[in-house]
Amino acid sequence: MTAQPLPEVVRIAGELIRIDTSNYGGGNAKGEREAAEYVGRFLEGLGLEVEYYEPIPRRTNVMARIAGRDRSKPALVVHGHLDVVPAVAEDWTVDPFAGIVQDGMLWGRGAVDMKNMDAMILTAVADIIRAGEQPERDLILVFFADEENGGVEGSALVVQNKPEWFEGATEAISEVGGYSITVDDRRAYLLQVGEKAMIWIRLVAKGRAGHGSRLHEDNAVTKLAEAVAAIGRTRWPIHLTDTTRALLEGLSELSGRSVDDPDALAAASGPAEAFLRSTFRTTTNPTALTAGYKHNVIPERAEALIDVRVIPGTEDDVLAELQRIVGDEIAIEIVVQDIGMETPFEGGLVEAMVASIGAHDPGVPVIPYLLGAGTDNKALASLGITGYGFAPLRLPADLDFTGMFHGVDERVPVDSLVFGQQVLADLLRSY
Repeated sequence: MTAQPLPEVVRIAGELIRIDTSNYGGGNAKGEREAAEYVGRFLEGLGLEVEYYEPIPRRTNVMARIAGRDRSKPALVVHGHLDVVPAVAEDWTVDPFAGIVQDGMLWGRGAVDMKNMDAMILTAVADIIRAGEQPERDLILVFFADEENGGVEGSALVVQNKPEWFEGATEAISEVGGYSITVDDRRAYLLQVGEKAMIWIRLVAKGRAGHGSRLHEDNAVTKLAEAVAAIGRTRWPIHLTDTTRALLEGLSELSGRSVDDPDALAAASGPAEAFLRSTFRTTTNPTALTAGYKHNVIPERAEALIDVRVIPGTEDDVLAELQRIVGDEIAIEIVVQDIGMETPFEGGLVEAMVASIGAHDPGVPVIPYLLGAGTDNKALASLGITGYGFAPLRLPADLDFTGMFHGVDERVPVDSLVFGQQVLADLLRSY
């Protein structure tokens, strides 16, 4: 019996996964050039004119513009990123860069973040063009480099040096929204209308170098370890915003639980619980340690990296509190800092996104939420472009989709990709 060919969106996502674009951060990356050229060839095959921008060798961004039926309307940016976080192959059930389909799922690094949506964008646009149609308004398709490093060598440089790419645009859509969760056996979709602010900091402890065998009370590693443990064990208080209050009201309607206990409401969402709880409060997670060079040498300096995500508007207070937690002997250096954002859950684009989901999954509510992480929408905000997260996926209730962001055995259902392509194509045709 001959196997059925894979849907185009799944095939393209798999081929993108097989192009290893691992980004280790701090300028250490394999680069996105081959993936950008793949995207460019696909778009050129649709008859579009493609432009590349490579401000740093191999850190390649690609753009194409599609003329809409009504060019008096503001353009819409539809964007993705082509880099992925690294994967340790030994930890995975499958080769993380094989892009295989198994058990009805596409597996591999980027299947969730975010080569899945890259493929959905490409095939949704292809559906429209191959049908001899045009989108309602101009679409600006952009695929960025370096998002997994805060966009420092990607979107930040694109908006700085290529602002003409975004001429006439006022809104954008990208990743981490539009996917479904299940709340007490009832499905709902989360539409991302905001992002927490990002502050990546480095803790620096200094002491006196010496022999590892001596009695030594000025040890930089000990100082750093105490500071890291203190930050890692800090539980920040709940701090609600307009968006997270609306999220709680939506979850309450679905579950019948009170809005007075946000964590309990988040727990009703099953595998999405930890993802949603992070949107209610600041998070400060230690992620890397660097100290020493030999077993019997006490080093003079020790460092740690902390990933800080804060509720928009509380950045200064959080930095002050972190300094209090670690004490005056620990220096805090800001490595990367980016803005937080929050947009009302209203307006024509929001209505169009909700309607597009409703056309394919009737009667299922769409709820706004605040993303605990960040996207390249932050960079576009500097050009006055309002960004949303809308990568529509109808997901099984038991799939820990949010837990696979940067996780092991990243995978997405084939049917979900097809659903997303169809919803996205309908949105781009009509809005």
